[in-house]
Amino acid sequence: MKPTLLLADDNEEILEFLEEELQDEYILLKALNGASALQLLKEETVQLVVSDVIMPEMDGFELCAILKTAIEFSHIPIILLTAKNTLQSKIKGLELGADAYIEKPFSPAHLRAQISNLLSNRNKIKDYFASSPLVHIKSMAYSKADETFLEALHETIEKNMVNTSLDVEMLAKEMAMSRATFYRKIKDISNLTPHELIDITRLKKAAALLADGSFKIYAIIDMVGYSSQSNFSRSFQKQFSMTPTEYVSLKQTEKRQER
Repeated sequence: MKPTLLLADDNEEILEFLEEELQDEYILLKALNGASALQLLKEETVQLVVSDVIMPEMDGFELCAILKTAIEFSHIPIILLTAKNTLQSKIKGLELGADAYIEKPFSPAHLRAQISNLLSNRNKIKDYFASSPLVHIKSMAYSKADETFLEALHETIEKNMVNTSLDVEMLAKEMAMSRATFYRKIKDISNLTPHELIDITRLKKAAALLADGSFKIYAIIDMVGYSSQSNFSRSFQKQFSMTPTEYVSLKQTEKRQER
């Protein structure tokens, strides 16, 4: 699947120009102002927004501010395009949380590179979180709103970790979100389903306990909500490319080397 981009600009010629430049690599949605863009964001799953600054009804600064503070959108990167080349304007955009700021007229190659780098870096961060036993969920936060959400989510999963029936409905209720909004947020911010994220959180907690060395593997299995050792071992190896026993041995070797 191609990533979906939302293009917002009140100049239809610029929208057509952007569409010509980007349509081979991305699925494109178009809006003539920030208000229309916001409505599309509520209806569609979008990986990145490219927005003009000066638009009627809702300008790019307002759209950026909403994106970076509303929990359902705060993970979406936004590139601001503007003819305003003053330092004050750039500072305002970056203070609002814009991920990049490009002055008009701009090079299409520069814009494509910015989009590609933002999307690629996000995917690398998601992969690093999923494959690294001790990397915290907050590593995927792209804004203050994301950080607050992910901290609360992590605490909620840990609090209910021993419950083997913990699922998306229970988590969404605990997070005071609708199931659909919660599911989409988790999928967009992590490339994981809520079920997969619950499982990885359990495995990361187990990794932390194994690294500490205070508990036996069979005790840790109960503490993180797994029903069987074989299931736990398979899941751990699949996620982190080593068995729990190999991981314990690795951590013990690292501790000896630090002494």
